[in-house]
Amino acid sequence: MEVILKQDIKGLGYKDDKVTVANGYGRNFLIPKGMANLATESAKKMHAEILKQRAFKEDKLRKEAASNAEKLAGVAIKVGAKAGESGKIFGSVTTIQLAEALQKAGYNIERKNIEITEDSIKQLGTYTAKVRLYKELSANINFEVVAE
Repeated sequence: MEVILKQDIKGLGYKDDKVTVANGYGRNFLIPKGMANLATESAKKMHAEILKQRAFKEDKLRKEAASNAEKLAGVAIKVGAKAGESGKIFGSVTTIQLAEALQKAGYNIERKNIEITEDSIKQLGTYTAKVRLYKELSANINFEVVAE
């Protein structure tokens, strides 16, 4: 029996894959639980059209993310933090502060897409963070922690 998966299923396939499964597994588990649809001729045609439209949208998003990556490569971000005489920060710099600084610079990036490469930032200085712009596309940004 051939089915079209509606979600990722470990050991079987990913969303929108056409896979062949045993009749009982498909009819008694996958289809009733809403994890798959039966791959009829009309479902296959509709599936092909959906994939075609999705590919067009993803290509557009990928190009937009690539242009944002080029813009971000030359950006220098300054993050302010309260620091002592020796340059040690009270607390640490987080992705929330980086997201706010990027937003002030004109880039709308969610904090969940920012990954600080250091374990924790507790000193003034220059550091690097990785910004995930699209599935496999990311950019490294340099930011400087300055005393307020």
